[in-house]
Amino acid sequence: MLYLTSDNFPIFLPFGVIGFYRYFWFCIRLAASFAYRPIPLPQSPTYLADEDVTIIVPTIDAGDEFKDAARSWLVGNPKEILIITEEKMLGPLQDLANAVDPERIRVLTVPFANKRLQMSHGIKNTTTDIIVFADDDAIWPPTLLPYVLACFEDQKIGGVGTSQRVQPCGKEMTVWEVLAAFRLSIRNIEIACSTHIDGGLPCLSGRTAAYRTIILKDPEFLHGFTHDYWLGKYQLNSGDDKFLTRWMVSHGWSTYVQCCKETELLSTMKPNWRFLKQVLRWTRNTWRSDLRSLFMERHIWTAHPYVAYTMVDKLFNPFTLLAGPCLVASLVYKSTLPSEHGGYHLPWWNILLSYFTWLLATRTAKLLPHLWYRPQDVIYVPAFIVFGYYFAVMKLYALCTLHETGWGTRTGIGDIAAATAAMDKQDKQGTSNVNANVPYEGQSGHGVQSEVRNEKKSQFYGNDSHISNMAAPPAMRRRVLDDGQVYDYRGRGSGSSGTAIGSGSSGTAVASGSGSGTAHGQGYEYRLGGFMRSLRDPSGRGSGSERDVMEMESYPMRTE
Repeated sequence: MLYLTSDNFPIFLPFGVIGFYRYFWFCIRLAASFAYRPIPLPQSPTYLADEDVTIIVPTIDAGDEFKDAARSWLVGNPKEILIITEEKMLGPLQDLANAVDPERIRVLTVPFANKRLQMSHGIKNTTTDIIVFADDDAIWPPTLLPYVLACFEDQKIGGVGTSQRVQPCGKEMTVWEVLAAFRLSIRNIEIACSTHIDGGLPCLSGRTAAYRTIILKDPEFLHGFTHDYWLGKYQLNSGDDKFLTRWMVSHGWSTYVQCCKETELLSTMKPNWRFLKQVLRWTRNTWRSDLRSLFMERHIWTAHPYVAYTMVDKLFNPFTLLAGPCLVASLVYKSTLPSEHGGYHLPWWNILLSYFTWLLATRTAKLLPHLWYRPQDVIYVPAFIVFGYYFAVMKLYALCTLHETGWGTRTGIGDIAAATAAMDKQDKQGTSNVNANVPYEGQSGHGVQSEVRNEKKSQFYGNDSHISNMAAPPAMRRRVLDDGQVYDYRGRGSGSSGTAIGSGSSGTAVASGSGSGTAHGQGYEYRLGGFMRSLRDPSGRGSGSERDVMEMESYPMRTE
């Protein structure tokens, strides 16, 4: 290539600048990912899976792989698993649930298949502090739940993600599955890097992600989540994980990703060409979400500037990637001309050979983290190079077709608007199992450790002075409203000593009863996130061996 310096070669300069820019930032990402550290397990955890975790799984076509996935979830000992499906799939999925654990797995239905409506229905039926969304084929390591819950010790964190790896559908990976595995390996580096640099990430992947229930129970969230439109007229069904991530950022919540072996789940990918349809759907969701984050909502610029930079970079990525072959094509053409007519001295085959050698070396370097544990996949590096250029063209096609909101790889997904209208009608008629204001169950005391754990919770769920002192997200502090009324609290206990406690911005009302009796107390009530937090026992006090508080009612007595 040095022989080219004897020519007037202005086209080589932009080609080199693009390459230097790309791999300079790749080295930064690699260094940041090595510097990243996951949050360790606390000595005295505030959240325990068997009391505080509900797993929600929206699905319509789960097969036998669901059994393996569900068994891996149950190893973490969650309180409950909710399978949300359409009505006609209730029987088959109930059979699957019964084959695994009928005590801890419930199957609920919605009128029509629609992932966001299924997720929202699961949220409405949740009674724990933490919700974990999972795909029906996600295989968890036994340590996933404790490490995810460790992040919620920081009360400013609202959502937590995990690292991922591909689980082959057969005995050996197909080329499509290897391509997906390459993408996930690069993604694991990118999310570890962005989390380390500024605490943000582009997306909490829907394959498995955990959230605080208080955020998702907000009626404002539930309505926005199920009535999400692109350009005001194209209703969205997929892209739920992107919506959730943007909601965290726009409402002042922090996010974190546990990128380590203890939380590395296994997920299947399409083992054939249908993988390309998956990628197309993901790409459209990325375009729509990134454009919203950068230019419509704009919270990302101040909350996570590095993530904002990566989003801008991705906007130009297909153009810079396709610039390479365009410049090489120009060189090849010039090399076929005589030197007296402006041609280059280097033969065309030499230019092509040099270019392919460069591509092979640099793409292999980017895949070294994956090749470290699967060196046999090195033979697929050429396929990854070809896929990279195909993906660049696909991104441009996706940009021109953002109005297409169909799923693409799941059968049974009908009209989104019709499904939403049917669910809204069902909610209005009161035929859904529970409404969005389902009260949390109270916590029962189990010795000193439980008292300490619940005291930590009370700092989060207590009055607004507590919230201010613990530096909760500003959006949450702004939503605390004291309505200035004193209420008569009536707590009905189901344990040996039922207790219902409601804390307000001034005072605490404690209503205790024995067995199924009723007792009364007085105190101020406030609202947080759009629903009554007095329905929750914030301090967790109770002496029964079973869960004590099942529900509370409040009646206004007078206004101050």
